Amino acid sequence: MASSTLEQIAELSGVSRSTVSRVINNDPRVSAATREHVLEIVRRERYRPNLSARGLALGRTNVVAAVIPGAVDNILTDPYFPRLLHGMAMAADERDHFVMLSLGGPGFRHTVDEIARQGVVAGIVFSAGQVDDPLFEPLFASQTPMVSVGRSDDDRVSYVDVDNRGSAQQVASHLLRLGNRRVATIAGPSFAPAAVDRLAGYRAAIEAFGLRVDQDLIYEGDFSESSGRAGIKSLMEHRPDAVFAASDRMAAGALNGIRAAGLRVPEDIALAGFDDMPFATELEPPLTTVRQRPEKLGAAALSLLLDLIAEPASPPKRMILPTELIVRASCGSLQDQRERR
Repeated sequence: MASSTLEQIAELSGVSRSTVSRVINNDPRVSAATREHVLEIVRRERYRPNLSARGLALGRTNVVAAVIPGAVDNILTDPYFPRLLHGMAMAADERDHFVMLSLGGPGFRHTVDEIARQGVVAGIVFSAGQVDDPLFEPLFASQTPMVSVGRSDDDRVSYVDVDNRGSAQQVASHLLRLGNRRVATIAGPSFAPAAVDRLAGYRAAIEAFGLRVDQDLIYEGDFSESSGRAGIKSLMEHRPDAVFAASDRMAAGALNGIRAAGLRVPEDIALAGFDDMPFATELEPPLTTVRQRPEKLGAAALSLLLDLIAEPASPPKRMILPTELIVRASCGSLQDQRERR
């Protein structure tokens, strides 16, 4: 059954459209008897007000934007982003808001500028494509509330992130504790905050074990499976005994490349990733990785944004969510390393 309109509720209640609107908006100028009568009709007819129209009439909106820079095909094929957006949508729904999605592509920066300038959304959750993205400035200029998923060095920016540096150091240290000494990494793109921090964590682990960071054992990828395959092909020229890939997709590509070279994981090269995507357990062998929860990142970022919208004078806030090292068969054991030698 189609939902009733405001006009139909007014007709059934025997009152004006403006009276129904006052009841829905909890206006104190409506008598208790009229209020209860109208609400009874609203409940009976299962009427749901148009929250967007209501927001526009009041000079505000219940729509927020999720802004994701980058190549659209990469965004749509990376399992991370649907999970991030799912978390945002669930958190928005709980607080009667809607999420509008804006993806990277031609004219993307102009689109974001227009969104901010015209005030068509109450705020923006921004998946940080760069440590201090130039897109931040038009948002600051328009005073649009904003939360970044991914850290920023700009003290004006509120953000939600995981401890990428510490988590990467933890997984690289695990590979080193297993006896590996030529631990390579397939890093993410050098402009991405998560990639910068994960590479820093890898470097910190190498140095903490008293080893020298070898640039030949560092390959810059782009978080895609194809760059993982290209990365392992390049790195195998320098004979690593273990590889930390800064995303599970790159780890999957590296696994395929190792097999294509006639080598085995973990017997010849131990392997670990980052993200704990659903496919990580389906790889053969199952992938050691760092578990982060994109749904929780999305939900936390959206909730933080709505808090900032409600209290625009509040100072920027930062949230760091926990991760977990998940050890599976792809990195082998200390005994495997001893047998390899």
